[in-house]
Amino acid sequence: MSRYGSRGSGTRRVGVLGAAGRMGRTVCETVAASPDLMLAAVADPSAVGEEIAGCAVLGGVADLVEVGVDVVVDFTVADASRASLPVLATAGVHAVVGTSGLDDDDRASLDAAFSSSACLIVPNFAIGAVLMQRFAELAAPWFDTAEVIELHHDGKVDAPSGTALATADRMASASSDWAEDPTQDETVEGARGGAGPAGIRLHAVRMRGMVAHQEVLLGTTGQTLTIRHDLTDRDGFMPGVVVAVLGVDGTGCTVGLDALLGT
Repeated sequence: MSRYGSRGSGTRRVGVLGAAGRMGRTVCETVAASPDLMLAAVADPSAVGEEIAGCAVLGGVADLVEVGVDVVVDFTVADASRASLPVLATAGVHAVVGTSGLDDDDRASLDAAFSSSACLIVPNFAIGAVLMQRFAELAAPWFDTAEVIELHHDGKVDAPSGTALATADRMASASSDWAEDPTQDETVEGARGGAGPAGIRLHAVRMRGMVAHQEVLLGTTGQTLTIRHDLTDRDGFMPGVVVAVLGVDGTGCTVGLDALLGT
């Protein structure tokens, strides 16, 4: 077996960082199966020498650059990304980042570093979730009240989710005319959730058996609108990964799939 992995008819040579994790393995399998992509190399220091999707696992980002890839998908952790992404920028390799925890300072430094290739940070690869946020943004000016309920598996340790916060932020940017919360007596502390951007209430559910779900409730006189997205399997992220890998281009650092979806 070649260290360069399986060769197909794809137009973009793809490397995967964090290949041994659950999401990383799924990304490797998805890229290998895509007719428009070629899985050129995979890397994960915890699994060097193993085989994933027909590729021998290499040690790190330098190995991916040495093999020669067009795009690297990074599903590691924030500290690892902070070390790996500048290497890709220097090498002129595009990056698609699924790592959480990168902040505004990171994004600014990456925007400057990626002067000959592009870095696309994707907080949520679920295409339906991206569209849900856009629909909520479009609806916001036409309603007086809104609440966001996000529901996730019981292994998620942060609350509310980044997607819920981003949704509320986009709604708040679309309209500043929201009715005040009428609650005067909260019998159980936290029953009304947390106040997000523009006071939009955010509610987080953590429950065994769920994956990732979100509901946006909007109301005005005589009517309500419910916008809901359900991700029932992590494979649901994969179409978004393919869109990102095929679409990342240009220079600098951008966030989200929105531009690639025309939203």
